[in-house]
Amino acid sequence: MQRVTITLDDDLMADLDRIIAARGYQNRSEAIRDLARTGLEQASVEVARSRHCVAALVYVYDHHARDLPKRLTKGFHDHHDLSQATLHVHLDETNCMEVTVLKGKGSEVQAFANHVIAERGVRHGHVVYVPATEGMKHAHMHSHGIGHHHDQARAPRRRKRSAS
Repeated sequence: MQRVTITLDDDLMADLDRIIAARGYQNRSEAIRDLARTGLEQASVEVARSRHCVAALVYVYDHHARDLPKRLTKGFHDHHDLSQATLHVHLDETNCMEVTVLKGKGSEVQAFANHVIAERGVRHGHVVYVPATEGMKHAHMHSHGIGHHHDQARAPRRRKRSAS
């Protein structure tokens, strides 16, 4: 483990101390390590555009918007290779939230997520990317007797926290 000395202004230090208290960190080093990991993961999105990634697409939409549910469903069917699973939540009489796990080439995942978020009637959207390594492939047979392979992207292992 490396020891690093940094200088923070008073306002930034106060913000950091609030996060430490709110999240229950045992010390500043632990908090700064987690914040650095989070920042590095977000920065890796730039690199992930050309590599495989896993992403969570979260969006809120008006399910009464003209043909929006139908357009969204068509989009997901057209990109079935990217979409892994979707959780649908009814927020109120008008608004629904969906969380969709996407997996594939970063640029394709981003383009599809942007398309969903830009749909008329989608009120809010956000994507969280996790870089993944191209790894194992899996295969399966369908009832019609024809099998095929899929790339299996795996998230990189996260290092265990150590006490400091």
